[in-house]
Parts: sequence; structure tokens; C-alpha cells
Amino acid sequence: MEFTLIFNRYKGKLYNYLMKMISNKMAVEDIIQNIFLRLFEGLHTIRNKDSIQFWLFRSARNEVYIYFRNKKTRKDQFYVDDTDTLEVESCANIAELLEIKETKQLIMNELDKMSPERKEVFILKEYSGFSYSEIASLLEIDEALVKSRLYKTRQKLINGLNLLYK
Repeated sequence: MEFTLIFNRYKGKLYNYLMKMISNKMAVEDIIQNIFLRLFEGLHTIRNKDSIQFWLFRSARNEVYIYFRNKKTRKDQFYVDDTDTLEVESCANIAELLEIKETKQLIMNELDKMSPERKEVFILKEYSGFSYSEIASLLEIDEALVKSRLYKTRQKLINGLNLLYK
């Protein structure tokens, strides 16, 4: 029962985080399965249940770096856009939905040009909803460094997107 609640609470967040980091649906599903399997096997040994979220994301982060190490690259050359499905409710929304999807893709393209450290901080903040202190704790860095990386990432995104729209 407890495992099911944890799984249902965090599976979506982990999936989104991993898809934004590695953009490979099959690899993401394998990683999530492995993480939750390890959690299931060791759940009875966890004393502080409040730390499960950090354990899950730290495990996911470690798996991302293992994935990159195994591929010998920092980004997937064969980008698969499985992160969003486009559902059209009416013809009036088509242009708006396509523009939103295009903007999301432009942001991800710009993020892919950045260092993994900056990309990760941005994804944890903007897509996973972590606070500055939670990100600092998860990445084991100072909160000021989180703010600095996030600021620099946002500035690069703004500049990159401005160049595209000129």
C-alpha cells in the first residue's frame, strides 16, 4: 500500500525529469522501473520517509549520468519527442497548440546546447517544481550556486530565443 502511494505520487515527476534530460522513452521507462524496483526492495529499511523524494531524484540523476557515460555523449543524437502528445479540441486551438509545442521544442533545443549542470537545474526548477533549497540538497551544491546557474540558464535561453525570433 505504501509503495503504491509513493509510486503514484512520484512516477510522473520522475518520468518528466528523465525525458527532459535524456529524451529516450525506452531508456526512461527502464530507468524508472529499476529505480522503483530498488525502492520496493529497500522500502522497509528507510527510516525517514520524507527523504524518499530526494532518494528517487538522486537515483534518477545517477542513472542519467550512467546512461550518458554508456553512450559516451552528453546528448541523444536521435531526439525522440515523446514528452508531449498533441490533442486537438477544436480548429481554433490548432495554431495556439502548435505554437506552444514549437516554443517548448525551441526551449529544449536551447537547453541541449548548455552544460548538463545548467540544464539539470533548470529542469528541476521549472519542470519538476523543486525549490532552490531542494535542488541544492539534491545536487549537493550551495543554494547560491543553484540560483546563479538558474539565472545564467534563463539569460541564455532568453538570448537564444531572441536570436531565433529576429
